[in-house]
Amino acid sequence: MEAITKWFIALVMALGLSLSAQEVTWNGATYSVKGDVVLKNGVDVTNTLSLEERLEVKKALNKKTQALDAANETEKALKKAEKKQKAAEKKQKKAEKALKQKEKAHSNYEKLTEKYESAQQKYEKLKKKGKLSPQDEQKWLSKIEKLKEQTAKAKRKL
Repeated sequence: MEAITKWFIALVMALGLSLSAQEVTWNGATYSVKGDVVLKNGVDVTNTLSLEERLEVKKALNKKTQALDAANETEKALKKAEKKQKAAEKKQKKAEKALKQKEKAHSNYEKLTEKYESAQQKYEKLKKKGKLSPQDEQKWLSKIEKLKEQTAKAKRKL
């Protein structure tokens, strides 16, 4: 599909170049070349120019056309390279964002694990000393259960 598009564009450009008069400067004079006809200031000078002069005008035109084509190709290559670079930058940004999210999830998991273990140890310590009322014990068990669920949820996000 892409090759067909390129051929179509090349055909349209060639057709456009052949239908319109192209201007070229040779020996200080500006000539317009349309097919085999050479015009100077809108007047047909094809027959007044020698064969060598006509060939020189056409050579100058070919050089100009080749230079334009080379410039167009360079511009296309530059645009393509810029597009690739943007895509690479976008991909890198996406990877950095994913890494940052992963690091954040890991950090969150570590903090919750630490909180869970600390709460459990404190509960055990208070229970051993007998300093927990039935309501306090219920609060601690509820708190520990919530931390356990949050820790499990954070682990799933990893």
